[in-house]
Amino acid sequence: MKITGVELRRIAMPLVSPFRTSFGTETARDILLVRVVTPDAEGWGECVAMAEPLYSSEYADGAAEVIRRFLLPALPESLDVHGVGRALAPVKGHRMAKAALETAVLDAQLRAAGESFGRFLGAARTRVPCGVSVGIMDSIPRLLDAVQGYVDEGYVRIKLKIEPGWDVEPVRAVRERFGDDLLLQVDANAAYSLSDARRLARLDAFDLLLIEQPLANDDLVQHARLAERLSTPICLDESIESAEHAAAAIALGSCSIVNVKPGRVGGYLEARRIHDVCRANGVAVWCGGMLETGLGRAANVALAALPGFTLPGDTSGSRRYYETDITEPFELVDGHLTVPSGPGLGVEPIPAVLDAVTTATEWITL
Repeated sequence: MKITGVELRRIAMPLVSPFRTSFGTETARDILLVRVVTPDAEGWGECVAMAEPLYSSEYADGAAEVIRRFLLPALPESLDVHGVGRALAPVKGHRMAKAALETAVLDAQLRAAGESFGRFLGAARTRVPCGVSVGIMDSIPRLLDAVQGYVDEGYVRIKLKIEPGWDVEPVRAVRERFGDDLLLQVDANAAYSLSDARRLARLDAFDLLLIEQPLANDDLVQHARLAERLSTPICLDESIESAEHAAAAIALGSCSIVNVKPGRVGGYLEARRIHDVCRANGVAVWCGGMLETGLGRAANVALAALPGFTLPGDTSGSRRYYETDITEPFELVDGHLTVPSGPGLGVEPIPAVLDAVTTATEWITL
């Protein structure tokens, strides 16, 4: 496949409500989209890097610069998606930028071949169960109202963002209000240290599915020590950037569950490798989210249909975050989303909507 040109497009997507985590509050998403054009098809990739380097060291402006200056010049004249990773390997890090470019290439390749993302990745289901991530609130009553709304919509699992000072009591309130049957987990986004082990152990009383990324992303050893002191399973998110990281974490006993975010790990091929490593070792995986538009959501839903994804992911419906999505919206039905079956991602941007939210475009001829 020969790439004739690449478009870098920036869009501004206001959120339906502020989304607060332990590292900050988002009211809108500044998103970098990558469109790859070939003689036979075009493909889209969504970069999940935030506007600022808070969740990770990557950020949208930096991702665009890396793609422009280093990744595109590294691509051979003719390639398939498996060649993208090999060509980009000399560039260290920048996994979110690499993932966006690789996804766009894969989308174009699959559209030209008439094959869906799900079929290519090895999806075993036609729909996937969906959870929802609930941000840190100003008060427990507001939190309970928000959770009630999501339960009423049919989400099968609730994830609560936590931080020191907003952990035990909000979890207790949700468990008491909604009972033991509610699938409930928490996400700390690396907000704690091992000295907080006693406080985190208080969460054991609430029968949580997992506690996600309680400690620093670069400390597998401390997570292993914490795991020995908790009965709640530890899930790693930011710590896992490759299949090698997953294998190391499993060997150390740092986690018993892994959150797979394709953008964080360099793309869907690496995400599938992580799935395979975890499945071979009896470690559950689930698909995380980065507030993607319908483009990124389509690929995530396809990934979440692989057989090792045994826990509901953060593959929420479009209206969880956006009043108007740039594709036809993903709608929750009985707590599930349908895996797109059309060629490539199976969805396309709606031109009028895409143009309305676009803030900048850049065309690069290859």
